[in-house]
Amino acid sequence: MSSFTSKDVVTLRKKTGLGMMDCKRALEASEGDYDKAIEFLRKKGISKGESRSERPTGQGLIEAYIHPGERLGVIIELLCETDFVSRSDVFKQLAHDIAMQVAASAPRYVRKEDIPKAIIEKELEIYREQIKEQNKPPDIVDRIAQGKLNKFIQENCLIEQDYIKENKVKVKDEILSVAGKLKENIQIRRFVRYTLGE
Repeated sequence: MSSFTSKDVVTLRKKTGLGMMDCKRALEASEGDYDKAIEFLRKKGISKGESRSERPTGQGLIEAYIHPGERLGVIIELLCETDFVSRSDVFKQLAHDIAMQVAASAPRYVRKEDIPKAIIEKELEIYREQIKEQNKPPDIVDRIAQGKLNKFIQENCLIEQDYIKENKVKVKDEILSVAGKLKENIQIRRFVRYTLGE
């Protein structure tokens, strides 16, 4: 008995742009586990988007999003390779959705490489001090601290966050999915989040 439905297959197909049979096989291989199926398909299909990630991005757009109530606003710069793609509805929708993501989830950085080394070290120091009070062995302290750091990265880096429109997918996976469909490199260059009074 399968642990997934035809609706799951369709959802996976929309996310990856791959064929129905590929998506079905991925869900079968992962025993219906959506995250594992995404990972399976990344190796087969979405990774096509990853292979484009080194290509130059000289086009794109600036998307502005103002949250209802006019007390919160976001501006993002989303890049692609061609003017044709930058004007496509799919690309514009992605830019809008990512701006909404920034509004909802308040990331501090685009990617983990953007976090200053001093902040990483300070966070680890804080986590280690917190755990040391529990009298755990040093190797356990380091492992728990690293786990807390990974959570900090996931919460504070835009592309590592769970995608608000599909929480079983990360923002970076959604970008790779759209990049695969449009056959171009797509990158978030920067964003600014404004809150009234801050």
